[in-house]
Amino acid sequence: MSYYFMIFLSKIACLLPWKLCEMIGNILGSFAWIFVPKRRKNLARDNVKRCLKVDDSEANRIAKESSTRFGAMFFEFLRFPLLKSRMKDHVEIENLDYLLEYKKSSDIGAIIATCHSDNWELMGGAFACNGIPLVGVAKKQRSMDRFINEYRTLIGMHITYKTGVREMFEMLGEGWFIGLIMDQDPSRRDGVVVDFFDQPTNTPVGAASMARFKDVPIFPAFMHRNSDGTHRLIVSKPIRVEKTQDKREDIKRTTQILSKLIEEHVRKYPEEWFWLHDRWKSMREEF
Repeated sequence: MSYYFMIFLSKIACLLPWKLCEMIGNILGSFAWIFVPKRRKNLARDNVKRCLKVDDSEANRIAKESSTRFGAMFFEFLRFPLLKSRMKDHVEIENLDYLLEYKKSSDIGAIIATCHSDNWELMGGAFACNGIPLVGVAKKQRSMDRFINEYRTLIGMHITYKTGVREMFEMLGEGWFIGLIMDQDPSRRDGVVVDFFDQPTNTPVGAASMARFKDVPIFPAFMHRNSDGTHRLIVSKPIRVEKTQDKREDIKRTTQILSKLIEEHVRKYPEEWFWLHDRWKSMREEF
């Protein structure tokens, strides 16, 4: 039932002007903030204060804006059927040549490392519309999985789950680019501790590990929302994982480089990052 309800909402959103959808989304986002548990709000504020060294008022503003923006993101997702043919007007890719030149010179794909900044769901469609086939690595959802993945594939992404490592390697060999989000707290077994906002932070190693194993580059790429509601997708120069006899140190060194790039982006656009996530949970539990 929820699937068909979301399809109905999507049809309505596609009929409405974007500015109206954005306004409704912002109102819904602000309303939803009221119902965010106090514990989670405090977590977000504390994260902002500790990382950015700002006062209580500024921390509250950033934490709230980073949460309420999900309203507009939701409507943007609902409008994917419409955006599919207008993606190039909606998302500008900066330094796309880095990817196109690599794709032209190699039969094998590469890794795209990113974070939960702005509307990361648009990345796959933006890349696909510009000739870069992207595999999105998703976490299975309880009730909305069918709808979310159908809309992700609608704009050009191929979706695999985190457990589909074999499929990722196969598609990498076929020339696909694997999109990996690097800013969520993994289990201590699956992560490596690096410096992030001057704090020891448990960090996913998938990007560095896969790139090292297949000897392919990693292209950091981050989304930013422009004041007019469009987006800029910023691609950085490729990073190669140094391959020495110390595999773990190679992976840790590259993961640190990627984490630093994420930190720089978040410092520049703090309202667009997902501060509500408990980024240091595994570190607290261990120490």
